[in-house]
Amino acid sequence: MFTHIILGARDLPRLTAFYDAVLAPLGLVRVEVAEDGGPPGAMWTMPGRRWPQFFVQLPFNGLPATWGNGTQVSFAAPSPTAVDTAWRALVANGGIDEGAPGLRPRYDSDYYGAYGRDPEGNKLCFVHAGGLEGLTAG
Repeated sequence: MFTHIILGARDLPRLTAFYDAVLAPLGLVRVEVAEDGGPPGAMWTMPGRRWPQFFVQLPFNGLPATWGNGTQVSFAAPSPTAVDTAWRALVANGGIDEGAPGLRPRYDSDYYGAYGRDPEGNKLCFVHAGGLEGLTAG
């Protein structure tokens, strides 16, 4: 399991607005990030929980952020409707469709997922399936 994920950002305001829209249907909220001497960024988590955390942030090394080929961040969704809503928000806010919401029985009989990329090319997945209940905010 992970504690936090950080994706590098080239356009931090744009990615912050994108993730505000996309993560809200999953029950994740943006919280204030304490100044720690690092580069600017934004963080989302589940209400009332410290972990796990998801960040978009300007890279520490000052070089432009790039997406990782073969890298994907997958978010647990509290329901199939939340998967649908997050995916629609992705597409409506400058993301790229890489797989509309639906059952993916090749993964599991109840795996309901959707895929896309954020405006900077990071691959995302939204999934609802049995056993994820403790990992969602809903």
